[in-house]
Amino acid sequence: MATKTGHSAPKNDVFETAPNWHRSLAAAVRDPDRLIDLLGLPESLRQPAREAAELFPLLVPESYLARIESGNPRDPLLLQVLPLGAEKLEVPGFVSDALDEAASRRAPGLLQKYAGRALMIAAGACAVHCRYCFRRHYDYGAEPRRLDEWEPAFAEIEADDSLREILLSGGDPLMLTDARLEALCHRLAEIGHLKRLRLHTRLPIVLPDRITPQLIDLLTGLRLTPIVVVHANHPRELVDDCAEALRTLVCAGISVLNQSVLLRGVNDSADVLAELSERLIELGVMPYYLHQFDKVAGGAHFEVPEQEGRAIVEELRRRLPGYAVPRYVREVPGEDYKRPLA
Repeated sequence: MATKTGHSAPKNDVFETAPNWHRSLAAAVRDPDRLIDLLGLPESLRQPAREAAELFPLLVPESYLARIESGNPRDPLLLQVLPLGAEKLEVPGFVSDALDEAASRRAPGLLQKYAGRALMIAAGACAVHCRYCFRRHYDYGAEPRRLDEWEPAFAEIEADDSLREILLSGGDPLMLTDARLEALCHRLAEIGHLKRLRLHTRLPIVLPDRITPQLIDLLTGLRLTPIVVVHANHPRELVDDCAEALRTLVCAGISVLNQSVLLRGVNDSADVLAELSERLIELGVMPYYLHQFDKVAGGAHFEVPEQEGRAIVEELRRRLPGYAVPRYVREVPGEDYKRPLA
């Protein structure tokens, strides 16, 4: 049975008038001991979790925590957020900048890997710390925060009329307040050759109350066509308030796609991934990518061999209509597009 945390944040006038999602974020669990206590996990996990969280802090919202099975250290949702001793192991080939993003930097906060689109590191924070994150070592402190600090990036975008699409990433762009996000979006909309704005976000999955009427109005009121790419790895993530948040985006006429990462112990089976695709389609979300794990330091225990991934995708093709089978890809630094693996 899933559990709820019962954690409460300090009450004051500012807190009481803050948007719901701010309050949900403030109530998120950040202490490994508290997580282990709330979920009734084995004592043997406590010290490794403390040590791993010193390298990459724990952060998990109550909404997501409520979907985790109590007492089960192998729960696939838990494995995505629980710090483990394996994160401290140094494994050859697993590095801090797994995608060599430093080589793609065009201006502070602006990366370009592929033709026609560029990516902005719009925020340095997330609402959950996924233990497999390929940017877990990223220096977000070096990136712009205020709108005026983004001007060198805007200048680069304005000077390149081959760009048609800007991706907002991070961190998570929906960690920005509505006012800051609106200012950034409207500044991009002033650049005439841009046609689309894509937001890569995990918040609809882990902090669903971020999907507010105000946010919907912001996204649908832009000159740029909005596309939202969410990140769910397991069908049990797509329930209750998360499902409602996804329906809200879809019913607003926004194209919503999902990308997953193939993760050992989480979704490394055709049964799980087929159920995930079916659930996504029911909610109006298109399965987009299934990523081969990026070789980031601290995450080697999540890697699934490519040969095994190919077999899983082949089985998905037998079970599902073509539109429900995500493209199995690996991102290779310097290549012109994501490399198809199956």
